[in-house]
Parts: sequence; structure tokens; C-alpha cells
Amino acid sequence: MMQFAHVRLAEVNGMQFYKLMGSGKGLGFNPFPDWSVYAMLQVWDSEQDARQFFKQHTLMDDYRARTQETGTFFMKNLASHGKWSGQEPFLKGDNRLEENKPIAVITRATIKNSQLIRFWKYVPTAQRPIAQAKGLLYTKGIGEVPIKQMATFSLWDSLGSVKDYAYNSKEHATAITMTKQYDWYSEELFARFQVVDMLGSWGDIKIRTADLD
Repeated sequence: MMQFAHVRLAEVNGMQFYKLMGSGKGLGFNPFPDWSVYAMLQVWDSEQDARQFFKQHTLMDDYRARTQETGTFFMKNLASHGKWSGQEPFLKGDNRLEENKPIAVITRATIKNSQLIRFWKYVPTAQRPIAQAKGLLYTKGIGEVPIKQMATFSLWDSLGSVKDYAYNSKEHATAITMTKQYDWYSEELFARFQVVDMLGSWGDIKIRTADLD
């Protein structure tokens, strides 16, 4: 359902960019796979194209038929820097924040082979504060290639909570310093979004549910 989906996604109207990814156990980066959770990231020409895909495409019909739960987050980009597979997939959008809508953060990196051991040795320390992070609604490690190509998707109740974690976590600050010191990544990307809508459900996360019709 993941590998064979590439053929079915090759000519989807209005889709500019996509990634199919597995996930890791627990919170954040984890080298051990979670065989129950998968992710699909897409960038669209328009919201209309996206909704048409989720409503009518046979791939989505197959996914829904084979899953216990699916959650689809509609997001507008607030800020992004870096590249993903040589591309800058997220064009900067409207910076105006809507009240009472969560903030989503995607971080992604390809780890250099020479830095894999050093990187993974520090991961448990870097992730220690995340479980108690104020305002964190959800976080999951995702990625295209286990061990080497890793990403995180996280949902926060506000931009203030994102900044508080980013700037006040000592472990997070140390990870940033080590990234620069050891040049861990051959490619990296950081992007921040506002979640404006949701289809389906995902655990206890409640965002205004859109009508597929």
C-alpha cells in the first residue's frame, strides 16, 4: 500500500510534491519501526485539488478500507527553510495566524553515513524533554528510509508553545549546536504550518472536521 502507491500518485491532478513514509515507535526519532502508522505528505496547487483527491481517488478508498483510523491535516505554510530531495516544496504563504488553530512543525534530515552513530547516540537525550513539552498535542517520527532519512511531525496548541520548546529546552539547544559542530546532515529542512482543517480523526486530536461533500 506504500510502495505500489507511487504508480497511482504519478499523475494526480494538482499535486506538486509528495512523500510516502513509515514511522518509528514512540515519540520523535526512533530507529525501530511502528508497523501500524504510515504517513503521506502532499503539496497541492489548491485546496480544491486536495479535497477532490481525498474524496474520489481510488488510493484513498483503498487506504480507508484497510485502516482503523485516518487523519488528514490541511495546513498552510508559515515558514520553511532547507530542502527535501533537492527541492524546496513549501512555498511561503500567508503569515496571518487564525485563532484557536494548532501549529504543525515538520523537521526532516538525511544523516551522513559518517555521523549515524554520533547522531543516534544523542537522540535519546535530545528527545527527553518532548514528553513534558507544554502545549504539545501530538508528535511522531516519520521517514522515507529507516535510520538514515528521518523526519518528525508535531502538533502544538500555539506558536508560543513551539517557540518555548525550541528556545528554552537545553537538550534541544545542545542538539542544534552539535548539528553545526559535527555537520550531521547532507540535507535538512524545517517547516512551520498552521493547521486550518482536518478530515477524519486521529486519537484525541479535535480540529473542525470538514465535510467530504
